[in-house]
Amino acid sequence: MKRSIIPLFFIAIAVIFFIFSVCSFTIAPTEQVILTQFGDPKGDPITEPGLHFKAPFITVVNRIPKNILPWDGLRNEMPTKDKLYISVDTFGRWRITDPLEYFRRLRNERSANSRLEDILGSETRNTIAKHNLIEIIRTDKDRKPIKDEALEELTDGQSSNIGVLLPIRKGRSALESEIMAAAKSKLEPFGIELLDVRFKRINYNQSVVTKIYERMISERQQIASKFRSEGEGQAARILGDKERDLNGISSQAYKEVQTIKGQADAKASQIYARAYGQNPKAAELYEFIKTMEMYRNTIGKQTSLVLSTDSDLFKFMKSSDAPALEKPEPATFGPQ
Repeated sequence: MKRSIIPLFFIAIAVIFFIFSVCSFTIAPTEQVILTQFGDPKGDPITEPGLHFKAPFITVVNRIPKNILPWDGLRNEMPTKDKLYISVDTFGRWRITDPLEYFRRLRNERSANSRLEDILGSETRNTIAKHNLIEIIRTDKDRKPIKDEALEELTDGQSSNIGVLLPIRKGRSALESEIMAAAKSKLEPFGIELLDVRFKRINYNQSVVTKIYERMISERQQIASKFRSEGEGQAARILGDKERDLNGISSQAYKEVQTIKGQADAKASQIYARAYGQNPKAAELYEFIKTMEMYRNTIGKQTSLVLSTDSDLFKFMKSSDAPALEKPEPATFGPQ
């Protein structure tokens, strides 16, 4: 009798455990549950964690996440307002605030991610198309760009378009807020609350990269040419200063030479005047010597002179009419 009761006891326990397992379920703190019968939701969503009961067999437990969920968008290529194609990679955070509406319209997380991709991708494309590239890559309008010191020294306060960034009105943070505000209202009917949207990565389209590099090279070549032209200007100024200094030194030296020569000639003339001006005969001798020196310096073998008969130069050429220099009397010493 006792042996037959023991198996029945275990069978009863197994039956009770089975009935309990099919009639109960547990909810984790990160979950919320919607009960459905034949695919239709029954009752309000169950959001309290712990042990709960349901009708067996015909009731299905549908678990929906309660925590914050990630969304990682696909990388898409899109044009900016200034006609530049860029590759934009975005990500976001969202959570389910109305599980019943979420279940009715989307059913699961896979469908939710697909709808997020459609809505956020569309709003991102619309926002990017309304702004220039500088608005997308700059964080905000208050952030000051780093200036190239070489450009500052090169322009020296003058206006130049090389390396100058255009002013922005909003910045990347404001564009992210625009995308989030536009997409948030479209996701609310699905029971989804959009918490955040950010740009993960922004790259140039491969077809644009070559043009960007060419522009960078062109700007640097302009900088190099400006440096070269400024260096050539400095070299020209230095050479001009050198030539001016050399001309000044040469003219000063020539002036000093001519002054010295003039002073020497004047002194020589004084010496000659004292030497040959002592008596008339000495003066005539001086005139004759100077005239002979002039003949030697000016008259060559092929020289022709046209002189008048009363010319001072002609009188020493007339051998017959030229006055003979009287022979000086010998000097005598002592009493005659």
